[in-house]
Amino acid sequence: MSRERERRTDDVVYHPSREFVESTNVWEFMQTYDIDDYEELIERTTGEVEEEPRSGVTWFWDELVDYLGIEFDEGYDAVRNDAAGPQFTEWYPGGKLNAAHNAVDRHAAPDSERRNTVACIWEGEPGEVRELTYHELAKQSNRVANYLESRGVGAGDTVGLYMPMVPEVVSILYGCFKVGAIAVPVFSGFGVDATATRIADAECSVLFTGDGFYRRGSQVTLKETADAAIEQAGHVEHTVVYDRLGLASDGEIPWDDDRDEHWAATVGEADADYDTKSLDSNQESMLLYSSGTTGTPKGIVHTHAGALMQAAKEVYFGMDLKPSDRFFWVSDIGWMMGPWTLLGTHAHGGTVVMYEGAPDHPEPDRFWQMIDDHGITQFGISPTAIRALRKRGDEWIEGHDLSSLRLLGSTGEPWDPESWLWFHEEVGGGDTPIINISGGTEIMGCFLMPMPITPLKPCTLGGPGLGMDIDIVNHEGESVADAHERGFLVARDSCPSMTKSLWSGDERYLEEYWSSWDGLWDHGDWAQKDDDGFWFLHGRADDALNVAGRKVGPAEVEGAAMEHPAVNQAAAVGVPDDTTGTAVVLYVVPEADATESDDLRAAIRDTVGTELGKPFRPREVRFVDAFPKTQSGKIVRRAIEAVYRGEELGDMDSIENPDVLDDIADAR
Repeated sequence: MSRERERRTDDVVYHPSREFVESTNVWEFMQTYDIDDYEELIERTTGEVEEEPRSGVTWFWDELVDYLGIEFDEGYDAVRNDAAGPQFTEWYPGGKLNAAHNAVDRHAAPDSERRNTVACIWEGEPGEVRELTYHELAKQSNRVANYLESRGVGAGDTVGLYMPMVPEVVSILYGCFKVGAIAVPVFSGFGVDATATRIADAECSVLFTGDGFYRRGSQVTLKETADAAIEQAGHVEHTVVYDRLGLASDGEIPWDDDRDEHWAATVGEADADYDTKSLDSNQESMLLYSSGTTGTPKGIVHTHAGALMQAAKEVYFGMDLKPSDRFFWVSDIGWMMGPWTLLGTHAHGGTVVMYEGAPDHPEPDRFWQMIDDHGITQFGISPTAIRALRKRGDEWIEGHDLSSLRLLGSTGEPWDPESWLWFHEEVGGGDTPIINISGGTEIMGCFLMPMPITPLKPCTLGGPGLGMDIDIVNHEGESVADAHERGFLVARDSCPSMTKSLWSGDERYLEEYWSSWDGLWDHGDWAQKDDDGFWFLHGRADDALNVAGRKVGPAEVEGAAMEHPAVNQAAAVGVPDDTTGTAVVLYVVPEADATESDDLRAAIRDTVGTELGKPFRPREVRFVDAFPKTQSGKIVRRAIEAVYRGEELGDMDSIENPDVLDDIADAR
């Protein structure tokens, strides 16, 4: 790390200008409700409201409906019904609406000024670009809805989306919403077992898939995997195949005439008119599965009102969406951030940018070129992906005009200061805030989210999201946030987008999230609020490394190691140790100009010891070229740990580059 950047890792490095603050959506909201500053904003939306017989959470989520222009077909009887406790709160009971109406139909109406606005800009990996207006998106979504009804799909039925990232996924999602079906997005990088598990659990009768997609210049086929998953899972009666690669139309993929149908001949020929159904607020809209990296995947159940309200709130306030913005968050429809991006942007009639392929193909400047070409204004990405792109060098940014960027975003894992500062300074030019968010699939949004009006320290998540009553507690469930102690991130109240139990039933839901303390949602993260009021995460609490009776998160060890200038990426795992119980083994991807040696290993060990204390110095430091990662860029630490211990790897379908596991095994 440069001396200048090292000095600034604990300093406030971003101060928004007064002009920028007063241009933001959240500032306008504050003026409307006579809120003076950020602290009052959080208190007003999460605490008690003066002269109000209800909490700030209830007040905020009620006011937000009209403020954001969310349209209910029938008004709700109450903001919430929490008679059964926060675990089973009903939001907007008695109300009727449809997420697809709010995201598509109203913008495509003949008298809407957004009718011919571009809803989606899509770029394929080979370089082709397609644009879809709201009018076109509405017609295509209607065709999907009519097709589904022709196959007997109605309210409460499940429909699988095992699709490449093409514009058609948007119309499939909204088409499901229109008929009241439950969309079940499945990550396109999953293999047979992971896909089959989700189809079987959800009992999908219809599956949308494609012949394949492009990844790093090669064709990756989907249909064969889909067929094998259906064979294993059952339930699927109709498979609709989108012809991305031309393999379906040329007859170059397996075909079952009794089950398989061409997209063009079915959805493409369906009626383009459809009357979107008006549904109860708590009608299920999506079944999103957790990644399965910590056990059997959990079926997270979201509703029309909840998913829509949360995503619309966060994109509008946290990401400060404006009518002319172009919003790009690197994700897949199978991860929460895919539907979040679509619903959050389209609720306001905005433009989403989608990309099919790899971030470094054909060169490491692919994203920088896209920002330049499309005038992208919000750009979200994982910290791991930024670390990988930083390793390729600053020269790949040079020559690209990134001045259209107004906000940067990140999620998925803790940052290291060096990479955060590089993202802020080299990509954002030093004057673009990084909206680093954390929440999860379970809430279709964020517990922690900085507002664009606030200063930032490297790696911070700012503070509580608006309307999110969260806290940090110790093992006894006592609040330690204002004592600035490290503890467990919890929610003291529900929110509209909190999962409606789990698809498998209430027992696992209550055990997973509500059993640690009475009345508190246990999110499973280690969190801390520093002396200046900035919130930070230190990784998953269940990943904690207990070394000689003292706990530290893997992310902290990794961040400490990356303080050494020769370390580009790091992954820490805990292994049994006769003396300390658990010892740290650190895998390191060195910088390109670093020389691997025992002296460097010792120096990295010393750096960690200096930062965290001698007990946490790694027992071993092993050099590798790359880490196993998901397509979204997350490091799969459990795979690294299993290789080290010589254990069975289990389901590795989520890993995009499984070949690196051989390198991990050979590292010494």
